[in-house]
Amino acid sequence: MRSADRIAAAALLVLAVAFTAGALMRYAYWSRFEGPGPGFVPFWVGLAMALLAAGLLVRAWRQESAGEPWAPRGEALRNVLVVLGASVGFVALMKVLGMVLAAALFLAVLVRYLERSPWRVTLPVAAGAAGAIWLIFAHWLRVPFPAGPLGF
Repeated sequence: MRSADRIAAAALLVLAVAFTAGALMRYAYWSRFEGPGPGFVPFWVGLAMALLAAGLLVRAWRQESAGEPWAPRGEALRNVLVVLGASVGFVALMKVLGMVLAAALFLAVLVRYLERSPWRVTLPVAAGAAGAIWLIFAHWLRVPFPAGPLGF
């Protein structure tokens, strides 16, 4: 696990430094009359990311034992594959079924196969969450979603 942690920490550190540098190069950090500029928050978020990644890198470097294998096996691997397949299916079906129906199907798959919930729990959860997504984003915030055959 040590080498996987080292690689992940190094990659996160590079990403965080690039994010922080990009925030300073593209956006003003401070405005003379208005205070914090559009680069203020991204700079500090990037700096926090860099510090956390550096801490993970130091911890991984100091770790004595190799630890447990990092790749999932057995049921954990099945869960990863279910989430990956459901995500790919969600993206593929979004233009065909629309955002709300695709989200309901995505959530139904996750609740049914990851949580092993019965259909009497799965269907209301998926429908309720998809309805909440539509209500908040499409109705109240007017975010344009891909529409399906039912018009939403």
